[in-house]
Amino acid sequence: MSFIAMVSLAVFAAILLALFKIQQKEAPLSRLVLIGLSLGSVFGLALQLFLGEGHAAIQETLAWTNVVGSGYVGLLKMIIMPLVLVSMIAAVVKLDKSGALGKISGISISILLLTTMIAALIGITITQLFGLTAEGLTEGARETTRLADLETRMEKVSDLSIPEMLVSFIPTNIFQDLAWDRSTSIIAVVIFGILTGIAARKVMQEREELEAPIRTFVETLQAVVMRLVKMVISLTPYGVAALMAKVVATSSLTDILNLLGFIVASYVAILLMFVVHGLLVGLFGVNPKQYFQKIWPVLTFAFTSRSSAATIPLNVETQINKLNVPPAIANLSASFGATIGQNGCAGIYPAMLAVMVAPTVGVDPMSFSFIVSLVAMITISSFGIAGVGGGATFAALIVLPAMGLPVTIAALLISIEPLIDMARTALNVSGSMTAGTITHRILGDAANVEGESHSSTATPSNEQLSKA
Repeated sequence: MSFIAMVSLAVFAAILLALFKIQQKEAPLSRLVLIGLSLGSVFGLALQLFLGEGHAAIQETLAWTNVVGSGYVGLLKMIIMPLVLVSMIAAVVKLDKSGALGKISGISISILLLTTMIAALIGITITQLFGLTAEGLTEGARETTRLADLETRMEKVSDLSIPEMLVSFIPTNIFQDLAWDRSTSIIAVVIFGILTGIAARKVMQEREELEAPIRTFVETLQAVVMRLVKMVISLTPYGVAALMAKVVATSSLTDILNLLGFIVASYVAILLMFVVHGLLVGLFGVNPKQYFQKIWPVLTFAFTSRSSAATIPLNVETQINKLNVPPAIANLSASFGATIGQNGCAGIYPAMLAVMVAPTVGVDPMSFSFIVSLVAMITISSFGIAGVGGGATFAALIVLPAMGLPVTIAALLISIEPLIDMARTALNVSGSMTAGTITHRILGDAANVEGESHSSTATPSNEQLSKA
């Protein structure tokens, strides 16, 4: 390892130590996350400015800082499936009214799809206002290589019909789905958890002597899983610092400037969709400013990790303890939102690409029939989009061929994909939390669960997390 890399790592270690010292003073998690994001960004920028883009020492440094960033994301992914499975079972077992389960799922999914339709319309409008088009984009060596890979993936993706996509939600082998073997594994685990919870309720009704043991077992298992969640989430400031350092240090200024128009347009569309989220929760009596203040740490991690799925634990914890959403709704909306109706990746992005590329094949992107078909296709295809980095590309590979459009544009934008994907992921997560909040407001006490007093001990608060 070079001397420069060792010095850089020493500086990064000092950043982690500073975060630890602040955490020992019992600072709120939201403040710690903001500090971690800021310090990580400054560190990454310093590497760019002092060493220059592509310097070998930067790669050496990031190889070690990535242990912290990727390690944290890995720990979050480790607890996703146990959290989703146990939470779904507990949510069903504790429901006061078994009929509320269908209402929660129906309303949550409907809100996710509605916001995706709005996101698609915003994407279409912004693309037209900025006058973006695929004409004139230059293919570089990296983009050409990426295009060959995308065309290979398109052959697999474009063959998926809607009935086949729906069938893929069924958990034929729960062990494979717990191992995250498919892009729809989260939905499959949610379905399995719900069915297991329903089976447990029926056993409790048929054999009263088993009701107490089943409830005790479920509550104990949930408490253990949530304690594990608390341990992992306490590492968030460190993970965010490492992830942000990598993003800033590896972003190419040349690539950014060449496609600055698309980046600006994307962020404007994403910002407008955040405003829509604020207006929607405001319509149901929630103060938008306070709402975004409470979910800020979750959006921050989503921004740096580029993974809606990895954000599920933070998502659930914040909905329950900060937004006062019942556990049943929080778990369902967070789980559904990771693979259904992603406003950024499955809504805005494919809509923008379709409008940009349509004129190159002689299609009027502002014709009524094209817009209606595009919005409908985007809404339908938003089912099952993987909640990990690159999910937007997967969505584009479904929408563009279905609309008779080439996928070349997806390869041409690969240079600046990570920069936009960060904000898209934060929007995806905001959409799922908006769905959970509105669902709670619509259903009210109908979604409350038995043993509400136990939820505070089973799920840690942000203040408790900062002390871990």
